[in-house]
Amino acid sequence: MKEIYFAAGCFWGAQHFFAGVDGVKEAVAGYANGKGENPSYEQVYTDTTGFAETVRVSYDPGRVSLKELTELYFTIIDPLSLNRQGGDVGTRYRTGVYYTDPAERAIIEAVFQAEEKRVGAALAVELEPLRNFYLAEERHQDYLDKNPGGYCHVPLKTFRYLRLYQDLKLVLEGEPDPIARMANTAAMVHERMHFSGPGSIA
Repeated sequence: MKEIYFAAGCFWGAQHFFAGVDGVKEAVAGYANGKGENPSYEQVYTDTTGFAETVRVSYDPGRVSLKELTELYFTIIDPLSLNRQGGDVGTRYRTGVYYTDPAERAIIEAVFQAEEKRVGAALAVELEPLRNFYLAEERHQDYLDKNPGGYCHVPLKTFRYLRLYQDLKLVLEGEPDPIARMANTAAMVHERMHFSGPGSIA
């Protein structure tokens, strides 16, 4: 197993998202790259500790790559927003990717460069070594599982898109016929996303 740390705004939605990625063994909420030790949520909330709400992702590199995890990370953040994601504002909600193996930086940088090219602007996302990480309180772990109607800055349909994306990968794996790939994709999208009209999702 390997680990990578993603700061993506409020950690409730980010933890829920990465916990649903095939190949991820565990996603836990915590606080990273700040000053001091074992901060409480209330201390981090003051924006005086330098900690960012962060999710530690433990994954099997034989099933999901660091490159793919980082690409998925960019689907749940606004990479141009500094110290803000959705309605959450403050340095504790900044975005960043924190690594423990220096050899991984080049892989992550390549994804950053591709994202920067896609959005056409410099990213407001940190890329740094992990300096420290402390688990968040139990009440913050798996928050959206405990509170299905709880707040989340990540749109709920994003979780459906993730499941669709992963199931499509399995269905299309090893299928060389482009027509079959398109047909299978169209059928699954229609079935899963419940289109109720042009461009709309029920």
